[in-house]
Amino acid sequence: MLVFPPCKINIGLFVTHKRSDGYHAIESIFYPVQWNDMLEIIPSSKLESSFQLMGNQVTTNHADNIVWKALQLILKDFPQCHSDLYLFKNIPSGAGLGGGSADGAQTLVMLNRMYQLQLSQTQLEAYAAQLGSDCPFFVESQPKLVEGRGERMTPHALRLTGKHIAIIHPGLHVSTADAYRMIIPRAATYSLQELTIDTISEWSNFIRNDFESPVIQMFPEIGDIKQTLYDCGASYASMSGSGSAVYGLFDEKPNLPVWPAHYKLFEGIL
Repeated sequence: MLVFPPCKINIGLFVTHKRSDGYHAIESIFYPVQWNDMLEIIPSSKLESSFQLMGNQVTTNHADNIVWKALQLILKDFPQCHSDLYLFKNIPSGAGLGGGSADGAQTLVMLNRMYQLQLSQTQLEAYAAQLGSDCPFFVESQPKLVEGRGERMTPHALRLTGKHIAIIHPGLHVSTADAYRMIIPRAATYSLQELTIDTISEWSNFIRNDFESPVIQMFPEIGDIKQTLYDCGASYASMSGSGSAVYGLFDEKPNLPVWPAHYKLFEGIL
């Protein structure tokens, strides 16, 4: 079975407080984007599993990869699910796009389907939450208001259908743990549940990504990318997640500059 896990962008990202369990509470809209990895899972003919990783340079050992961890999680409860996994990484890592989280969640979804485990969406999301805070979103990959540590998800009516998107990743890896250490939690200044496409040109006036300012202080070129997207006519531009990818939303296909060779670029229509 072959699937193409998507990434996501954050539209608004408020880090509101640190919870008693050590995690930070967030409020954000997660919106899926079809910049995809490629994941194939084949039932193993032996009582053992294997994993092959290809594509973008990745630094994790195979045993630490989230796809392998997702398989091990399922095998604890369903030992008949030994499989051979093949992951081709296209979404950049450490970009704030959730590519790894998508890979892990889609591994769970595929195993459930392939082996007819009869796990409900709620059960799959519970498994996904054990892999990482962003993972439950990718079980369904629909626009959602995400709260808490990422486990509270509410479907959101926002649809950006027909909008052009450009995502630029400058080849910088921003550690999520380091990003959280750099920010001071503060209350949300706007209810993201009320966000609509009608006010997209005004979004920058009342929503923010709390990671943006400290990350741009560390890597000023991220701020330069964001300004370039606005200069090219973006209705809204923002860093995604804890960085370092920056996206712009446009009414029409933008005329973008030639970026440095080490940058990664995605353009598409939502």
